Amino acid sequence: MTDLFSQSPTDTPAGPRPLADRLRPRSLSEVIGQQQVIGPDAPLGAMLAAGSLSSLIFWGPPGVGKTTIARLLADETNLHFVQISAIFTGVPDLRKVFDAAKIRHQNGQGTLLFVDEIHRFNKAQQDGFLPHMEDGTILLVGATTENPSFELNAAVLSRAQVLVLERLSLDDLEQLAQRAEDDLAVKLPLETQARHALLEMADGDGRVLLNLIEQVTAWKDDVVLTIDTLSSRLMKRAAVYDKSGDEHYNLISALHKSVRGSDPDAALYWFARMLEGGEDPRYLARRMTRMAVEDIGLADPQAQAICLQAWETYERLGSPEGELALSQALIHLALAPKSNANYVAYKAARRAAKKTGSLPPPKHILNAPTSMMKDKRYGAGYVYDHDSEDGFSGQSYFPDKTQREEFYAPVDRGFERELKKRVDYFAKLRAKRKAQSN
Repeated sequence: MTDLFSQSPTDTPAGPRPLADRLRPRSLSEVIGQQQVIGPDAPLGAMLAAGSLSSLIFWGPPGVGKTTIARLLADETNLHFVQISAIFTGVPDLRKVFDAAKIRHQNGQGTLLFVDEIHRFNKAQQDGFLPHMEDGTILLVGATTENPSFELNAAVLSRAQVLVLERLSLDDLEQLAQRAEDDLAVKLPLETQARHALLEMADGDGRVLLNLIEQVTAWKDDVVLTIDTLSSRLMKRAAVYDKSGDEHYNLISALHKSVRGSDPDAALYWFARMLEGGEDPRYLARRMTRMAVEDIGLADPQAQAICLQAWETYERLGSPEGELALSQALIHLALAPKSNANYVAYKAARRAAKKTGSLPPPKHILNAPTSMMKDKRYGAGYVYDHDSEDGFSGQSYFPDKTQREEFYAPVDRGFERELKKRVDYFAKLRAKRKAQSN
């Protein structure tokens, strides 16, 4: 029985077909790359060998074969292939898909439902798949460019295996280019450097590469093209970057960890990558200031001020000159001595405060502005530190019912080396005062 979403061979367009469509693999063995997923010992290879395919989520960048692999899985398992996009599919469309799948299921035919951009479905729509997944009406294969942990319901993730598809390597792209040349029966008129540049322009996207190859072969040049000629005629693919998506957080994490790892070159690279992707320099300035207080701290007290000055300079100069002030501050952060002692101390103090949050301060450090408070011994016994030997009384300032805790442990780097001496100095004086009072 045919249904609304069935396709017969006669539905295939009879007109010209794009190169990417003509080269679409006809079996999993023809798929270029993704051996970590489809290889004999990889998850899909093992599933197919065992004859047991589960619901899947393909997570990866565009143009790496998510749709193709899903279609080939349906062929390998004799399942009816249905493809929908979360962008164009609403609840009525989903209902029709499920109803048609139920009819097939009753007639002994399974359905592999491929959902492109599955992360664009809301929670209620994603929940709608669950009963049909559980009773075997559909085998769900979702495709997403976003992190499934953040974008998909836990219930869907618990019923599907997430497989990560990777960008195509230059070797993969070269293999694809050779396959295109065989189909076109023509050798690309490119010098070696120009051919390498063409592969790099695709940025790991097989579909983009094939589109570029179609453009090159359409030029009908009689001479071999140089890299300069190629670059003037073709534009490099825009970097994959979504200021609110997964790539945004991946790149800021790379930038932060490069600074923490004292690598100014890597830090500048990720900084530039984010700017090239259209990131707001103010966001980078804010994150750099966070790095100064979180990973450098008092090992270089000037780091925070330098970040704020660079931020202010950017606000006054604007782009693109202002970015130079930010990159200068970034280099300073990467090469500054590192300490997270303040960060660790703050977290420890917060945990202690949460645990003992109702304990009052000791009475001797409380002010007594009224006679009643004086009668209750507020402020009694307080020693004014400036009147003490060495300007230090050694009194306890923690609640009476708690032991003194040590939160701040400065490192032996940068300015904290001097602060460590002071911490040790006051610790000895405190012990001396305690011994004298006993």
